[in-house]
Amino acid sequence: MEPLLNQIEQPNDIKKLKPSEYRSLAKEIRRFLVRHVAEKGGHLASNLGAVELTMALHLFLDFPADKLIWDVGHQAYVHKLLTGRKEAFERLREQGGLSGFPKRRESDCDAFDTGHSSTSVSAAAGFVHARELSEEDYKVVAVIGDGALTGGMAFEALNNLGKLKSNLIIVLNDNHMSISENVGGMANYLAKIRTSSAYTGFKGGLEEALNKVSGVGEKLLHRLKRSKDSLKYLFISGMLFEDMGLTYIGPIDGHDVPKMLEAFETASRAKKAVLIHVVTKKGKGYAPAEDNPGRFHGVEPFSLKSGKSLKVTDELTYTEVFSKTMTELGEENKKLLAITAAMPSGTGLQAFAERYPERFFDVGIAEEHAVTFAAGLAAGGYHPVVAIYSTFLQRAYDQILHDVCLGSLPVTFAVDRAGIVGKDGETHQGIFDLSYLSHIPNLTLMAPRSAEELRSMLHFAVSCSYPTAVRYPRGAANDSKELPVAKIEQGKAELLYQGNDVLVAAVGTTVTLALSLREKLLEYGIEAGVLNVRFISPMDTEQIAELAEQAKLFVTIEENIKAGGFGEKVAVFLAEQGIRTRHKIVALSDCFIEQGEQAELREQYGLSEDGILQEILLFFGKR
Repeated sequence: MEPLLNQIEQPNDIKKLKPSEYRSLAKEIRRFLVRHVAEKGGHLASNLGAVELTMALHLFLDFPADKLIWDVGHQAYVHKLLTGRKEAFERLREQGGLSGFPKRRESDCDAFDTGHSSTSVSAAAGFVHARELSEEDYKVVAVIGDGALTGGMAFEALNNLGKLKSNLIIVLNDNHMSISENVGGMANYLAKIRTSSAYTGFKGGLEEALNKVSGVGEKLLHRLKRSKDSLKYLFISGMLFEDMGLTYIGPIDGHDVPKMLEAFETASRAKKAVLIHVVTKKGKGYAPAEDNPGRFHGVEPFSLKSGKSLKVTDELTYTEVFSKTMTELGEENKKLLAITAAMPSGTGLQAFAERYPERFFDVGIAEEHAVTFAAGLAAGGYHPVVAIYSTFLQRAYDQILHDVCLGSLPVTFAVDRAGIVGKDGETHQGIFDLSYLSHIPNLTLMAPRSAEELRSMLHFAVSCSYPTAVRYPRGAANDSKELPVAKIEQGKAELLYQGNDVLVAAVGTTVTLALSLREKLLEYGIEAGVLNVRFISPMDTEQIAELAEQAKLFVTIEENIKAGGFGEKVAVFLAEQGIRTRHKIVALSDCFIEQGEQAELREQYGLSEDGILQEILLFFGKR
């Protein structure tokens, strides 16, 4: 018998299947996902949990006319399968291949580009108003997880939907998880709803019974609906969504396709915003992912049988260096606190949390709150360390500038995943942080060249009485002891090698690239000096001016876009000082960088060792 998945070659083909075939299709989809993610890596647990939900949405909607907006988007693999992209999974998350997130340019069935959380309800509200303004007729559905619902932007959007007079369906996919287990009041609230499912049945039964009582029943029902003390409060401690003006339906089994279809059809008849609460199991159908959904949120290639990673390595990562150093610093400094936005494991703070639980705070997916919360703690006499990935920290730009740096409060930002991160693509590359952080007054911004220098910079940062940030990349840390780490001094760069022909000033881990270039240039008789920048802000202007005047060519290297980066700061400084040394900026192209292997992306977007070497040789008239 031909696999059911083979019958789905284009959007809406799922509607050709019989209801009796839905369960078999779900099993086929799960086998397909596990097999391909095991080979390519990617987001697994969230997609396994959303199989039936996505099937129900595709049975309900017509693509591409109707608009389905995924929050975050890492759970959209099933959506891609059901819209005719099955063969593209052979190149999942590869350069030029299938993105791991919804992409409008990839398919007209992807209504909105996503990659960060808590955006779907706002985008969906925009689609609804665009539909009304254009006098068109299509359905709009937003899917948001319970983790993403902790983000303030989601509540800003919900707050604006109370008076909506047009249909919008919001599907709350409640799997108890973001990446790690959810925390906070919303998590507790949803837990109460899950255990109070009697409300939905009671509400429907009560309305049906009262409507049968001629005259009196209808009036009584109207009064109950209007009353803030209606009987629903006997069953649930506060109907938050209905009090905000939305109609709430649920909770519904998120693995029961017919029940979800019925709810979607019912909701589509309302001239307002309707929230349908579905409960799913993250990792469903693959035992290792069910047992450990956090580890299988985003995975490297793994063994299908055991679930164990195939990437066996004992390489020390920068995140692990940060993790170990934080636990050591926590022992030394009782005023040291740690904050994460729903990523205790990803940022390496889990060890600190276990060692010092009273000094660790997971605020959920709420980067803005994390930063201003840290500002309050700092103003109260503590030194918080806020560990957030580069791509997510940009969401809290105003809070960094206004709430921390304006008052020069002692907060340290641990900026993980800085630079090219690889296969997660445009929405996750950490290539803007030097640009958006280095111009903020009062903020000291550092980048280490090695594991040992990261340790030293963290010790330095938490001893400061002003804001600091340390940015470091994803992946293996340079743990070479060949060049000992000199003492960290505020605003001072480190000259590793003298050289009067060319001076290469490198930021963070690009120092390794600069050292390799130095060795190759020596083969051509070109003497290159290497400056470990250390401080992007404040910049070591004294040493840069002195070295630039001595060199025939001054090269700056950074893993950040060129616009607003370190190289441009140097260029402005040299121009202001009237230093006429030829200056070349080596940085990433000013663009969004798609998914792919880190090395191949660096090669393509301006950080090719051979390309830099050839340009320097050309300057000196050599081939």
